[in-house]
Amino acid sequence: MTDDFDQRLKSAIQRGQLRGKQSEEASRATQLSEEEFKRLHTQYRLSLSDRIEKAIDRVAQHFPGFRTEMLYGEVGWGAACYRDDLTLSAGRRSNLFSRMEMTIRPMNEYHLLDLRGKATVANKEYFNRNHFVPLPEVNEAEFARLIDTWAIEYAEYFASRR
Repeated sequence: MTDDFDQRLKSAIQRGQLRGKQSEEASRATQLSEEEFKRLHTQYRLSLSDRIEKAIDRVAQHFPGFRTEMLYGEVGWGAACYRDDLTLSAGRRSNLFSRMEMTIRPMNEYHLLDLRGKATVANKEYFNRNHFVPLPEVNEAEFARLIDTWAIEYAEYFASRR
């Protein structure tokens, strides 16, 4: 009886050690994939935030009075352009604020690449959009096309409201 107990005890210890090793390996694999997700997100963020900056700067150059700013931190990485127009009508003063911003949102636990765009023309919201895709499925050219499209749409809409 003791031999049987000792044998089962040794087997249980070996199974426990094997489980521990497997758990440790799975943890390492998860950490490696987390690092890979971070690397991918950073790679896309850098190239796409540069694309955003150039697109917004080009829009601002076509309309005098627009100022540009870089955005980074908790809101994401990208750029914005804005202007504040003063109008006088029948002796009354009013301000018309216009702004467009696009950012690549920070990485989260869902491992998405998230492009966010917001636009306002003459105190009225024109659009508020998000486009997100899981990091392994990202098509960088599609994101670049969206950035260009949103910037061009804003320029067309702003020009029509002047």
